[in-house]
Amino acid sequence: MSDQFIFKSKHFELAPGEFKWSAPSNIALVKYWGKKEQQIPQNPSLSFTLSNCKTTTSLYFEPKELDDSFSFKVYYEGVLKEDFHPKIDAFFKRIEIYVPFIKHLSFKIDTSNTFPHSSGIASSASGMSALALCIMSIERLLDKEMSLEYFYKKASFLSRLGSGSACRSIEGPIVSWGKHEFIDGSSDLYGLKFNESVHPIFKDFQDTILLIDKGQKQVSSTLGHNLMFNHPYASQRFSQAHENMTSLKSIFKSGNLSDFIALVESEALTLHAMMMTSSPYFILMKPNTLAVINKIWEFRNKTGFNLCFTLDAGANVHLLYPKSEAKETLDFIQNELISFCENNQYIIDEMGDGALEH
Repeated sequence: MSDQFIFKSKHFELAPGEFKWSAPSNIALVKYWGKKEQQIPQNPSLSFTLSNCKTTTSLYFEPKELDDSFSFKVYYEGVLKEDFHPKIDAFFKRIEIYVPFIKHLSFKIDTSNTFPHSSGIASSASGMSALALCIMSIERLLDKEMSLEYFYKKASFLSRLGSGSACRSIEGPIVSWGKHEFIDGSSDLYGLKFNESVHPIFKDFQDTILLIDKGQKQVSSTLGHNLMFNHPYASQRFSQAHENMTSLKSIFKSGNLSDFIALVESEALTLHAMMMTSSPYFILMKPNTLAVINKIWEFRNKTGFNLCFTLDAGANVHLLYPKSEAKETLDFIQNELISFCENNQYIIDEMGDGALEH
């Protein structure tokens, strides 16, 4: 429990209302893999906030009589989604102590994504951060003195309790999460906008997402994280993440793209190595994932362009590259990579500034 985020007022008089927020997905460069209780990370992580891949959530609320249950319905693109109910209920149970007014309200949650629902892009980060921001907008009605800094910090804290990486989707364009000795203000409790020196080359990086496999995730995030508890290489991995955070801080300052590429690709492959060496073990890449990686390496060796890849816990490939090299890189994607995508589908995205209220 974190006392600093407990809403202490007992006065919950609210008229019916609505708040609407959009929040982006994010792509981790240093990966968070392994967690303790209450969504506390075993190691720090750092991500690019995306721009186009986002969730928009409207939260309608009205007063209700206090009882022991949460009252809400969840709609996805206007259609009632009963299968979303357990995840939201679990989220509300986790955050109730920090936002006790939610038991005094009845909610209608209407959410939609800019990316296809079955695209293999994780929507929990964008979805939970958008919902947390809507809830914080209600709290701001009850606390007119709330600072903007506290608003975003608590929104990140709450969203973490729904989905760990969601705490990195509140702000942008670069966000760290997890206590790290060389990042001032870093915390395991919420994401922190990266305010260190960043070379201009990193300020408009592009992310084109190749949809290799749009099916259901082979392994849930919760199961994947839990596999780190008895993993033979867990402690070395957590140490490596700390070291890579330190290195990345220097890379951002210097603008060294070669070192950036080496670190980011190593992080992606390490994540998958953890899954392949866990018990039980999983191979999350598909043959086309490996084919794309080899094509990227060939392209980089041949042209000298600074295209690299990263991966989440799945088969899809995120292609990261400077905006100055976008034309040639997109031509390469169009000519040589989309044949490896399911139905030739890919998403063009770039770094963004975080969530937006509508």
